[in-house]
Amino acid sequence: MDKDNIEWFVVKKPREEGKIEKVEVGGKKLCVVLWNGKLYATSSRCPHAGADLSLGWCEGEKLVCSYHRHRFDLQTGKGDEGQGNYIDVFPLKEENNRWYVGIKKSWWKRLGKFF
Repeated sequence: MDKDNIEWFVVKKPREEGKIEKVEVGGKKLCVVLWNGKLYATSSRCPHAGADLSLGWCEGEKLVCSYHRHRFDLQTGKGDEGQGNYIDVFPLKEENNRWYVGIKKSWWKRLGKFF
């Protein structure tokens, strides 16, 4: 992602390992997960049937949808073999003891810098 086209939004780090927190930032609903000491941010809708991924759980490095058990890699968003789908993953950074998630700027916001 082009870093000039990303807006950074504060997110709370989940207190509990493996707990999936649903947040809304930058007009997007995301899942924020603390797994094995690392923070991840993904889209919140399962591409298979539209279920809310925040109602799922983690197994290994995978986010599991509670509806049909589709599994997605927390780092890449890629679905398990045979699923043929994926979820979006978002960059995270820590600055001054606060966590930020990066959301790609909308086309309209990027266009605005020219006017």
